[in-house]
Parts: sequence; structure tokens; C-alpha cells
Amino acid sequence: MSEFEKLHVSAPLAAALEALGVHPADPSMREAVPTAARGHNLVVISPPAACYASAALAGMLSHFTAGGSRAVLLCPDPALDEWASVLAPLALAAGLGLEVARTPTRATRRLRAGAADLLLTTPDTALSLVRRSALKMEAVTHLALCWPEFYEDQEALAPLMQDLSKDAQRIVFTSRAEISADLAERYARRALVAGEAPSTPVPGSARVVTVPWRNRASAVASLLELLDPASATIWTRDRGGVELLSRTLLPGDATVRVETGDATPADLLIACDLPTPSRLRQLIEAGPVVLLAPGYAQDYTRRLIEQRQPLRLPGLLEVADRESAVRRATIVRALEEKPPTAAVLALAPLFERFDPTAVAAALYDLWTSQVAATAPVASPEVPATAKLWVGIGKKDGATANDLMAALTREARIDRKAIGRIEVRELYCLVELPAQDVERAAALVNGLAIRKRRVSARVDRGGKPR
Repeated sequence: MSEFEKLHVSAPLAAALEALGVHPADPSMREAVPTAARGHNLVVISPPAACYASAALAGMLSHFTAGGSRAVLLCPDPALDEWASVLAPLALAAGLGLEVARTPTRATRRLRAGAADLLLTTPDTALSLVRRSALKMEAVTHLALCWPEFYEDQEALAPLMQDLSKDAQRIVFTSRAEISADLAERYARRALVAGEAPSTPVPGSARVVTVPWRNRASAVASLLELLDPASATIWTRDRGGVELLSRTLLPGDATVRVETGDATPADLLIACDLPTPSRLRQLIEAGPVVLLAPGYAQDYTRRLIEQRQPLRLPGLLEVADRESAVRRATIVRALEEKPPTAAVLALAPLFERFDPTAVAAALYDLWTSQVAATAPVASPEVPATAKLWVGIGKKDGATANDLMAALTREARIDRKAIGRIEVRELYCLVELPAQDVERAAALVNGLAIRKRRVSARVDRGGKPR
């Protein structure tokens, strides 16, 4: 019998954990896993990296009985892929059907057909499924709230929880126990609390690269190219990260190690998964540390380490996107300043023969090829701008000063570079230099403004959410 089986994890799920290299030696795990496996309520405190949830999820699924019941996991929209990567191998080992619902359309059909034992989705999509009568909360026997501190709208939880059976197991995964305490009190009464959170920042410094979770491997390769260390250790929490990196890094490079336990001393330590405070102390002892963190995890890195130094990775995509933003801004100014009436008349016959979008694309290609050969794409006297969408508005009491403070303090954007701030009922739009808006979105996403955790993204001009 394996160590995980001794913690009441079923044999197939125990084998899946052992294949990942997850060890049950951590005292908090020895509390959390059997609690989950017995169907009791649980709060797991860990870094905002879904890999830390694998053991507790395996315990929960060991208690789950397929047929007539359902497990639902709710997570923030930007983290769906990350949580799916952890849940998928466990569902496969347990022989359970998994549905990852980004929209209610496909999930409605799958749920009605009984093809989804496990549903991973956002609170908003879950509420849509309930309203379509595709998801019946009274049939849910296991519910996991994954990082509720990052939910765009926690109010969606109330109508979901009202029909949940009082006997249903509730597990809360969080990186901010103090923020999630109220949710745990309301929805996971008498829950065991297990795990480790930063109480005080770890002494020392680390560089922080803001990178989407799915781009971690390419970010590691870029860091090795940019910093060119004589030796490097890349730390991941389990073998899932090792397999990911093995497909990206050069095979046979003896100067680069990928490890899951204590890190070997090196000229550069890259934490591919966010570490706990105790793990970070060991990494710092081994050498200079770089942390890879998604945009929503910036608050955790601020609490984790005393001194954090943002590090940006240059790339061809960033340069191309910046040039495209400049060109788009030039076109917008032309449309706003002087409607091209004469040009429309000249092109009207083409619009009748071809799709207007294709005509516009052909003209854009002709224009950019001429511009590249003759002159810069935009006048330096008129900086290109873009808009940042921030999910907080008048109904939350937000003001332009709140947005100004967040941008200057967290995103380090010069106050003079910030343009018009539109505070609307449900959200805000902030005009920024085009080259700064992606970075600002990554840094503002997940911040607390007016005691509300906000989401932020580049405004593409679509329908407001």
C-alpha cells in the first residue's frame, strides 16, 4: 500500500499523484488529504498555483461516486487552463468525465446527456447553466471554490449556493486566507484549515516576470537567453512542470537542471511554479531567484518577498504588437479628424465586388509596405494610445483618482502619460500609451481597488462585459 493510499486516496488516484512526484511528507498535506477523502469541508492555503491542489483534489475524487452525483469546481476565467491541467489526469485516473466550460453552450448539452461527472467553470458560467436548467446544484455532492479572491464577481456565488445540499462537501483553495475567511464561514462551515501563507515577506530579493501560465516554458527559454547564466536550476513543484520544460529546453545541456525538490545551487534559480515561503527561502540560499507569476498572482509575490524587481522579456511579438498599435492609432485619428468621404466614393465599386474587410486589408498592406520603405509609421509628436479596461465602476464607488493611484503606484506609469479616465457604471476605461497598456493590464489585474479585487485587460473595442 502506498503512502497516499494510507491517507484514504484510492489506488488509481494515488498512482496518478506518485507519477507526478507529489509526496505526502508535508504535514499540511497529511491533514488535508484524508480530510478531503472522507468528504469533510476543507480550506487549503497555498500559493496561487493549481499544482498545489492536486493531492486534495485526489482525496475529494476518492470520495466521489460516479452516477447521479456531480462535482463542480469554480475558478477565475484566466485560470481555467491551469486548473484543467491539474484536474484532467486525476479525472482520467478515476475514470470520470470532465467538462471544462468556458461558455455555457457545449456544457449544456454535455450536462443534459450525463457525460460530465466533473464540471470546471467560472461562477458566471455556472450560474448561466443553472438558469438553463442544465446544472442542478441540489445534485452536486462536491464543490470546490478555487481562488475565490480572484473571482470577478463573488455575488454570483449566492444563487449557486442557495440550492446546494447542506451535506455536500465544500473545499476552498485560496492564497489569501484572510480574504476568503468570510466565504469559508458562509459556505464551508467547520472546515479544517491546512497550508502555508506568507505571514511576513521572506527577507531578500527576487526578480519577477509577469507571464501567462501557459507561456511559462517559453519564458524560461527567453530568460536563459537574456541572462545567459553559466549554470541554472529551474524549480517546479512536480513532474508535470519537468515534462513541460523538457519539450522546450535543449536536451543534453548540462548547465541547466530541472528539479522538484531542494534546488541545486546555481548562478540563476528560476521558479517555474510560485513557491511557498519555506521553499523560497531554500531557493534564495541556492542563488539569485527569478519568479514566474501570472498577472493575477502579483499580489502574492508582493506578500512573499521583501524586494521584488520586475523583469520584462523582450520579444518580436511585443515589437510587432507595438508597431501595429501605432498604425491603428494613426487610422483612428484619420477617421476622427476628417471622414474620408472622397475615398469612400472612389472605393464604392470595389465594395460591391469584394468584402469591404478584404478591401481594407489590401489597402493596409499597400500602405504599410510603402511606409516601411519610406518613413516611420507615425509622427513622434503624436503618441499612439490604447485603452485599459478595469472591472470596477461607479456602483463600486470607484473614482478616477483610484485608477490614477493604481497605475502610478503598481504599474509605474508616468502620471503625465495617463490620458482620459472614463468611470462608467460597471467598469472604467483608461487611455494609456499603446506600448504600456499590456504591462499595465498584467500588473493591475488582481489588485484590490476600493476593497474589491479587480480584473483588467486591454480594451479591444468590443461589447463591455
